Amino acid sequence: MGDVGATCQTLLSTTIMKTNEAAAMLTCDICGEEVLLAEDMKTHLLLSHLENDMRCPLCSLSGVSYDELCFHISSAHPEQQLTAQGVADFTPSSAVTDTGLTESQEPQTSQSCLAGGSCDPAGGAIPTCASGPTTDSGRPQQNGTPESGCSSPSRTGPIPLTLTSQSPETRPESVRQREEDNDGFKSEHNKAKQKRLSSPRKEKLFSCPMCALVCSSCFILQEHVELHLEEQHSAEGATLEACSPAMTSPSSSHVSGEKRLECPMCSVVCGDSFSLQEHVELHLDHGTGSPGSDLQLATQLQQEEEQRRRQEEAQLEAEEFKKLQRQFGLDGRGGYRRQMERTMERAVAGGRMGPAEFHCKRAEMMESLASGVDDNRTRTQGVVTALYEYYQTECRDVAHVWLSADTDHYCSSAGDKGWGCGYRNFQMLVSCLHRIDMYLTCLQEKAVPSIPRVQGMIEEAWRGGLDPQGASHFNQRLQGTRAWIGATEIYSLLTSLGISARIIDFHQPTGPGDTHPRLFDWVKQYFCQSSRSSRLPARLIQTSLPPLYLQHQGHSRSIVGLEQKKNGNLCLLVLDPGSSASDTRKLMSRNTVSTAVRHVRKFPGSLKHKQYQVVAVQGVLTAEEKQRSILNSGMLCAERIP
Repeated sequence: MGDVGATCQTLLSTTIMKTNEAAAMLTCDICGEEVLLAEDMKTHLLLSHLENDMRCPLCSLSGVSYDELCFHISSAHPEQQLTAQGVADFTPSSAVTDTGLTESQEPQTSQSCLAGGSCDPAGGAIPTCASGPTTDSGRPQQNGTPESGCSSPSRTGPIPLTLTSQSPETRPESVRQREEDNDGFKSEHNKAKQKRLSSPRKEKLFSCPMCALVCSSCFILQEHVELHLEEQHSAEGATLEACSPAMTSPSSSHVSGEKRLECPMCSVVCGDSFSLQEHVELHLDHGTGSPGSDLQLATQLQQEEEQRRRQEEAQLEAEEFKKLQRQFGLDGRGGYRRQMERTMERAVAGGRMGPAEFHCKRAEMMESLASGVDDNRTRTQGVVTALYEYYQTECRDVAHVWLSADTDHYCSSAGDKGWGCGYRNFQMLVSCLHRIDMYLTCLQEKAVPSIPRVQGMIEEAWRGGLDPQGASHFNQRLQGTRAWIGATEIYSLLTSLGISARIIDFHQPTGPGDTHPRLFDWVKQYFCQSSRSSRLPARLIQTSLPPLYLQHQGHSRSIVGLEQKKNGNLCLLVLDPGSSASDTRKLMSRNTVSTAVRHVRKFPGSLKHKQYQVVAVQGVLTAEEKQRSILNSGMLCAERIP
């Protein structure tokens, strides 16, 4: 800035040569501003066109406007802002008037000078660069020659920056009077000048990547960024000292109004953002421990998630197992006796049974359990005979009917409701075997056994070596439980009695709509084996064959016959232990038999379970055959159709 005075003198000399134009008005060659006096023109040139030559008093930054310089010092030199000489106050609280006296003013906020480095003219604040107070004429006092009018900070030290208010009240009275006299003459020219000054410059701007400063020159931006880097390097050495625990004390948290930043992790107060950043990074580095800690943390989280998943799966599996135990009667709630007693107790509590009747029925139950013989309270005799009489006189649309040997119907009671269908179907089968001479030698007991007795007989068969897998499934115990039994338990029980049996597995549907026509064909072949002759079969045939045990998921029934329509359609005749004794007795009456038979008939559309198993009795076993059957039951296999 050593040649600032020379520049002003040259511009002033050029301007004076044009005094003959515009009524002896002086015109600025740079912006077109017109003034009356040469002193005013010199002041105009210094204030309006030389402010971009300001330099930072703390570094080598130069060529910026006053607002840019203020923003640079506040962002790049936050620590030296309050201690540097000559820049102690950037929001002026006082201004030097034209008469040289200091008047108190309110602080004014500088607006950013982004492109051209000049501030808004309406703001009233114009930065000056001088080495002393202004004279009574408002011009800056220069030292020495005109070339030294605004000396460089590098030579004379830091230059104090002040703001001079150029409001109409502080301007000289003579100048204000001349401006009012020539207001009409200069109005048109002033409008053009204001339009030029208010139009935005289309210069390229450069933004600092480390702060919000915008510079108009890439060289200025480079020097500014280098200052940022120097500040960071200098702050690294003082990090531990700046962030020491002593700074957390109340006496050091606020020093001379300096801004303090608090650590969000330990409440330590730091003096600047760089120290705070370094301090927080120390927290993070201490928390991570080592480069492999992220992997260790991820592994730990994965292991915890896997352990939690295994625990949830184990809990779900345990709940499902409990449901299955409850469903199959293995949850330890007691067997036939306990369920019967609870049912009668609830009846007494509800007023449906008297105490005397309760004790009487309980005594009869205990006597039946002790003898092992069923009390026949749920038995209905003569069912097959009633069906035979019905088909003799009714159903003219039926071509052929095959019936099994006479079989009694056993329905579920209060003691086995919900789980005793398999035992009740075995009782129906035994009631028929008692009427066939071939099987009398195999049945030592002449009466139908009770459900607890049937459970004991199955346990005896397991102990004899039959079906070890089934025995393991029930933990070798059925008595005192509500466990369901199926086709394999019926097979083991018949084999232990010396009766030959076979299991046929219809493991998948063989017809449209998930039906099992192969099952109906097989049942027809079973009942037709007793009437194989060259002549046509009779319309109604009652065979000497025992009924078939039919098992599907969740329930079992007994097949006591087959009906073939004239159109060739087949229909099974089924006794269901789920049917009550009163419904079954309707088959005995001529008035209700037609309605009751509807519940006995089962067409292919009524049997749509995925899988069915049939247990068929086919004779008596010899001792060798029985022993062979016991050995083969170690891997019990059914005949699969198809």
